[in-house]
Amino acid sequence: MVSILVVYGSREGQTAKISERIVEVFDGRGHDATAVAVEDITPETSGETFDAILVGSSIHLGKHAKDIYEFVRENRDVLEARPNGFFQVSLSSANPNEEVQAEAAAYIDEFVEGTEWHPDRIAKFGGALRYSEYGFLTRFMMKRIAKDATGDTDTSRDYEYTDWDEVESFAADFAALVETGDVSAGGESEETQA
Repeated sequence: MVSILVVYGSREGQTAKISERIVEVFDGRGHDATAVAVEDITPETSGETFDAILVGSSIHLGKHAKDIYEFVRENRDVLEARPNGFFQVSLSSANPNEEVQAEAAAYIDEFVEGTEWHPDRIAKFGGALRYSEYGFLTRFMMKRIAKDATGDTDTSRDYEYTDWDEVESFAADFAALVETGDVSAGGESEETQA
């Protein structure tokens, strides 16, 4: 059994939901996994006491969560000293169009460059549109973004684009990496094409 920390930045809850599902997969494999919102990090959940760390961030208006950037920059040595990975959640990742997928991949490239961290495993997952939870301005902005990203502009309903099988597959792959301890075998990889 190993201990695995999943640190996430989630504005509207989908990245938190994905993090919890990843923890369920780890727990199901007999590991001790903990998901923590980046703003709730304490000395006990800073990463130094865990055997492996996953970091997840949502994308809003083309940017990763600022707190996640700061966490990775401040803890890069801790991350690189153990098996680690990164996953991103965005509407762009849900669109099968090659240009839109390239845009989603560019967000990851910018994150890696901006933090100077090179995760052992990388994934991108489709997010969600929760029109029913948005205020007027956010609903308006998200409808404009969704028009290009997914085409789902009916604000009378919510949409979820996360492929849960891909989330579970990524979690299983990361768990296998941790169990074997062979980070060099897989190296940096894009596990999902959500």
